[in-house]
Amino acid sequence: MTAAFRALLAIVLVMIPSVGFAEDQFKVLVIATPSKYHYEYIPVARDSIEHLAKLHAFHIEWTSDPAVFDGDLSHYAAVMFLNTPAEQLSETQRRHFEVYMRGGGNAIVVHRAAIIPKADWPWYEKLVGRSFVNHPMLQTGVVTVVDKGFPATFGVPDRWIWSDEFYVTSNPFAVAIDTVLTVDETSYDPTRIWPGQVAKPMGKDHPEAWHHRYEKGRVFVTLLGHDAEAYRDERYLQHLLGGLYWAATGRGQRH
Repeated sequence: MTAAFRALLAIVLVMIPSVGFAEDQFKVLVIATPSKYHYEYIPVARDSIEHLAKLHAFHIEWTSDPAVFDGDLSHYAAVMFLNTPAEQLSETQRRHFEVYMRGGGNAIVVHRAAIIPKADWPWYEKLVGRSFVNHPMLQTGVVTVVDKGFPATFGVPDRWIWSDEFYVTSNPFAVAIDTVLTVDETSYDPTRIWPGQVAKPMGKDHPEAWHHRYEKGRVFVTLLGHDAEAYRDERYLQHLLGGLYWAATGRGQRH
């Protein structure tokens, strides 16, 4: 190939408009670290979430290594803790994440990531907005939409059958949250738990997903997402996508 031909080819390629190329709208860091009861979901969730990212023109950076929090987080529109125990972060990594949120960063907290040992990291407990108490055995129940104007409810029916570990939570820090989904405790047995443990009903106010503002950022929390098969379910993925989209952009909410 002559130099002249290469130059001509380069000019032609520049002049041809790129087909099907779309610049990423924003970047989300997803940390999915395996734990004792949560690891099978990872390859399924990664495939589904990366598909959503391609479909909706945003970028996912996927990792299982908390060392990512040693670096600069400011270029991420949001950080998703996907079933990842936050207590795995070192003190330095925790401070970096706190700085990120105080600088206007945003967070998505999914299922197991809402649990952190009591008094281990109170700042993170407040970010989640509720503190984990325990959970009954995995059961099938009815999840109910509370906020039809929030993007995490746009792809799900008003009441839908779902099987999960319906976490029991408390609010020791008196954090105000905006509830998105609740679970109807009459649709399952909230006291069915392992021998030696006691589970008590929460009543009508049993949130399973919510959002609120923390520091200078947005936080979306969903307690749903225990089983790997959840990450193949279109309703759940639309729920997760809606929360991610709102957290990353602040858009889509109907008032």
